Amino acid sequence: MGLRTRMLNRVSPAEASPVAEENINSYEKSPHHSDVDDVALRVVHPGELTFEEDVAGGLGRHLGLVSTTFLIFNRIIGVGIFTTPSSITSSVGSVGAALMLWLLGLALSFAGLCVWLEFGCMFPRSGGEKVYLEAVYRKPRFLATIVFSTQAILLGFTASGCIIFASNILVAADHAVSEWAERGIAIGVISFVTLLHTFFPHIGVKLMNVLGTIKIFILAFVVVTGWAVLSGRVHRIPDPHRSFRNSFAGSSHSGYEYSIALFKVLNYYTGWSNAAYVLNEVRNPVRTLKIAGPLGLGVSGVLYLLANVAYFSAATPKEVSASGNTVAAFFFGEVFGTAAKRALSVFVALSALGNVLTVTFSQSRVNQELAKEGVIPLGRFWGSTWPRGAPSAGLLLHFIPSFIVIVAIPFGDAYNFILDVEGYPGAVINFFVVVGLFIFRWRAPEVPRPFKVWLPLAAFFLCGQAFLMIAPFLRPPGGKGDTSLPYWLSAVVGIAVLVGGVVYWFGWRVLLPLLGRFEYQEQKAVLADGTIVTRFDRVKKQ
Repeated sequence: MGLRTRMLNRVSPAEASPVAEENINSYEKSPHHSDVDDVALRVVHPGELTFEEDVAGGLGRHLGLVSTTFLIFNRIIGVGIFTTPSSITSSVGSVGAALMLWLLGLALSFAGLCVWLEFGCMFPRSGGEKVYLEAVYRKPRFLATIVFSTQAILLGFTASGCIIFASNILVAADHAVSEWAERGIAIGVISFVTLLHTFFPHIGVKLMNVLGTIKIFILAFVVVTGWAVLSGRVHRIPDPHRSFRNSFAGSSHSGYEYSIALFKVLNYYTGWSNAAYVLNEVRNPVRTLKIAGPLGLGVSGVLYLLANVAYFSAATPKEVSASGNTVAAFFFGEVFGTAAKRALSVFVALSALGNVLTVTFSQSRVNQELAKEGVIPLGRFWGSTWPRGAPSAGLLLHFIPSFIVIVAIPFGDAYNFILDVEGYPGAVINFFVVVGLFIFRWRAPEVPRPFKVWLPLAAFFLCGQAFLMIAPFLRPPGGKGDTSLPYWLSAVVGIAVLVGGVVYWFGWRVLLPLLGRFEYQEQKAVLADGTIVTRFDRVKKQ
């Protein structure tokens, strides 16, 4: 395909490769299909690589339905379900309001999943939002890709899960918890995970599946214990129904409190899109994605809701709120006694490790896709799959910011602030993906869609993302947020990161060629394992 053709907004269905081959064939046989030159029926080709070029090399398609489902489940369920219910309840004040927010968060997440399913089934290739933004926002060329890459690389670190693993292991070992002991263990965790995925990628996948299974058993045990408490068989809890008799009593009347609580709930459902980042490695990706997505999110959502019911069976809303970040420990202590708290610390640590393994696995694939498109410096290096077929350089690119955050950011407000910055750019990216869905429906209505989201459902998710973009700017009571820093600062810094991507694009695509009097010429390079990467050579203007 020539460079001129690649710069067109739309290309023919035969060139696009957005769906499986049988879907393209059915499209060409459609009575609505006339001529490939009919602009109304042309579709966007995302990125600089064709579908065949993008899936070449690497580990091949080694992820089945179970592994893909656990990629989603492990990403959603980290340690939030063991800690977050206390902050949600503290904000809204009642059992009924808290459970309604968890249910609303699940509904919004399913709406988002349906949007990603439509895009993912049309474009079954790794990269997730990168691919969907490229498909829709083709002009200015590379702008959408680079803005996404800035957010994905700079804020795609995995630090909090490593720190949480470290703190819980120290508690379980009955060892004094010191800041540098936590940092040292956290560095060991991210190093272990990076090396495991690099040199033993298949073992890494199996370990993710094992830890996902352990999470299910842990939460199932919490749920069943809650049922036992509600049945009246646990004598330590004399009145297990006290929280549910008037479930909305004490509910907050502050809109700000509900907005912040929903913001937290939605953040803890993050991960339903995780499979979209690794579709080059998924067997039968369209069918698998349509099953694994709803299954992974559905199981997570049901366990979230039932675990909350279990917590409230053993404690009142006030007790849950006062438990702080140890609501699960409080629950185990009430039901089984203090000895159970240390055992829970091991479970929480394992859950955090599963989350770190999963995030690292998927994020490294995103990094590699960006390198293969040629939009980050040293693309040939960062796209490398040496030595075992895994994206080793992409793993390194994920390790570097994670290591820096673990080592260099002081604990306390500064550390919590850095973690808060992660979320806002993601909401902005998601907002533009959903807007892109509506644009793509208008631009290419006849493209085969193995999955088609109901547009009101997409609009519902769009409202949710707009809310996430607005909520950080709502003034809290007294003007003070969760840290001593200004409550709006994390959102502003998140916006600055995205603007930084625009500045980088302008320098790379506009300013440098103008000052250097050259133009970019696209070339393809094939790595040793068959992976194809794009590079841009500078050619002097005549």
